[in-house]
Amino acid sequence: MPIVTADIPVSIKIALDKEIARVGGDESAAITAALAEYLGTPVHTLFQVSTSGALVAGVSSRAVSVKTILDHGDFGLGTFADLDGEMAVLDGRVYQIQGNGRVLEAPADAGAPFAVVTRFTPQIDVEVEPLAALADLQAACDKFRSSSNIFYAFRLDGRFSRIRTRAVNPPRQGGRLIEAAKSQSEFLFTDIDGTLVGLWSPGFSSAFSVAGYHFHFISADRQHGGHLLDCATGKLQLRMEALTDFHLALPETESFLKADLSKNTAQELAYAEQAH
Repeated sequence: MPIVTADIPVSIKIALDKEIARVGGDESAAITAALAEYLGTPVHTLFQVSTSGALVAGVSSRAVSVKTILDHGDFGLGTFADLDGEMAVLDGRVYQIQGNGRVLEAPADAGAPFAVVTRFTPQIDVEVEPLAALADLQAACDKFRSSSNIFYAFRLDGRFSRIRTRAVNPPRQGGRLIEAAKSQSEFLFTDIDGTLVGLWSPGFSSAFSVAGYHFHFISADRQHGGHLLDCATGKLQLRMEALTDFHLALPETESFLKADLSKNTAQELAYAEQAH
């Protein structure tokens, strides 16, 4: 992260030390929080468009543009209007991984029904040893989570000896997510460099989000990607940010406002997250 040096009055330093002692944090965190509030630039904030339940129920028409998504974050994941592929948001760019395997950089006016993004400011930056499977990857990430009641963003960069992904294909108009999952395309890549864009969400968020881990992959050459199903890796650089502020924006589209979202969609969502 960038380092800034500044001269401040003694009175401000005294106040800063008192605040650090009060919250039990550190100087960097306290200064970042104060600057973020003053500049109106949220940090450690997760911004979500729509709900996972709406997506499962087939509410997949355009809710926001890619430009709007990038106004709220530079790192995250989601999908595109009519479930036309997987979305990976990395370094302020939005990539669309289509069911045919093609990867495009999405234009600013492209539409999305669901997305989850943050302005990624990692607090952890470490190297992790090679991993044999997705379960090992999740366990490696677990070591850096201090709570099961907040959200986390994970970025993992490096070499993947094997990685299996999927990308949904658009279902019939208004079709449910489970239909797209049944016809999803699955890909297997070997010896490939790339990045995993990941989020971990607490169990209580299952009513509106994807609880647990959710990773999308994008290759270093931006030619391959998809929703992560499994992987084996070399050493990876792991960066993590704890997210303690959550913002949910609900669509005002007719399809969302008139949809029946009262049903429990957890089972369908779990099916859609898996390999088939």
